Amino acid sequence: MTTPLRREALWDIHQTAEYLRVPVQTLYTWRKRQYGPPASRVGRHLRYDPDDVRDWFRTQRQAA
Repeated sequence: MTTPLRREALWDIHQTAEYLRVPVQTLYTWRKRQYGPPASRVGRHLRYDPDDVRDWFRTQRQAA
């Protein structure tokens, strides 16, 4: 029997902002402009997959 892989917990908007070192408001603005790392709503809360945030950041570095 295989053991399921444990994934890192989803990040809230504050954890994501801290990782990217941007204000929380910047993430809200980016979301309105359809920019920034992908997020999903869980109820009324935004959640970010850490892997998606890191992938998005890598693509931004490569584009610069």
